[in-house]
Amino acid sequence: MITIYTFGPYFGLPDASPFVMKAMMLLKLAGLEYREDRGGLRRAPKGKLPYLDDAGTIVADSTLIRFHLEEKYGTDLDAGLDPAQRATAWAVEKMCEEHLYWAVVAARWLDDANFAKGPAGFFEVVPWPLRPIVERLVRRKVAAAAWAQGLARHTPADRDRLAIRDIDALAALLGEKPFLTGEHPCAADATVFSSVAHLLTPTFDTPLLEPTRMHPNLVAYRDRMMRTYFPEFAESEAMVAG
Repeated sequence: MITIYTFGPYFGLPDASPFVMKAMMLLKLAGLEYREDRGGLRRAPKGKLPYLDDAGTIVADSTLIRFHLEEKYGTDLDAGLDPAQRATAWAVEKMCEEHLYWAVVAARWLDDANFAKGPAGFFEVVPWPLRPIVERLVRRKVAAAAWAQGLARHTPADRDRLAIRDIDALAALLGEKPFLTGEHPCAADATVFSSVAHLLTPTFDTPLLEPTRMHPNLVAYRDRMMRTYFPEFAESEAMVAG
């Protein structure tokens, strides 16, 4: 059986990372069974999660996981899409991952109050004398990555303004369709769903929560995807309050 290495449930969601949730969704969309292992971060080939072990083949990075699943199991996760739809789906996926994601990172890791509500919990396994030191080191590393990416160079207000444009774009593209490109989910739905679910979790007090809530179609999309693919989380606090 395929093993996917994850952080585990946090914030009322299937995983603390949108990328891990994306990979889990891709496995579900491909119809493949898997088991989760929450102890693999130290062995992660690229220092990040997710990665998977498929009968000894190690694949790191959520998009490379998609490629692996399609190539090994002969499944096309964009089946039925024409070239323009495939291109749109890819562009939306990268908007979520390369732009909107970093606004979420900044809101959680750079804001002291939100850090205490969320990411600080990741360090509870570290013995107390070392915990504050490890927290500072990791937080600085995340801040440096966000700065290098570019979004963290903006003021919080400008950063949020840019992210809200992404959120509005997602809502406009989804429209009244059940899934991003129509009646059936495609690979990009794994990314869009995980992004929207993380935006809507009430664990964090961010300027991005209400602009996402203001789009009923995004809330309904999150609810529909959660009920279908992660029913054990469908009644979580994140779903009810978000």
